[in-house]
Amino acid sequence: KVGFDWNDPRAVIAKIREEIAEIEHELSPAARHQDRLEDELGDIQFVCANLARHAKVDVGSALRRANLKFERRFRAMEAMAAVDGGLAGQSLEAQDRYWDRAKAAEKERAK
Repeated sequence: KVGFDWNDPRAVIAKIREEIAEIEHELSPAARHQDRLEDELGDIQFVCANLARHAKVDVGSALRRANLKFERRFRAMEAMAAVDGGLAGQSLEAQDRYWDRAKAAEKERAK
């Protein structure tokens, strides 16, 4: 009501970048403090919720969609990896390749 709000979504994105820098700092070994890290992670979630509000996107719906997309792609990864013995025991790099393939296949189907 008093106007204490960003007037442009780009300003919110700039704030997200600032919050990411603060999280990176708190993750450094020299600064590592769990309470401050939790504060910064809360801050970035708050700012992201505000970006959704500015973009007129329901933040809960967006998060549910992101979770469903992750599950769908992860199941595709598992199916692809099954022929190679599964995901367990594979390096993160190898798992990332399955993720990239699952993501590309999904985009191809959407065309």
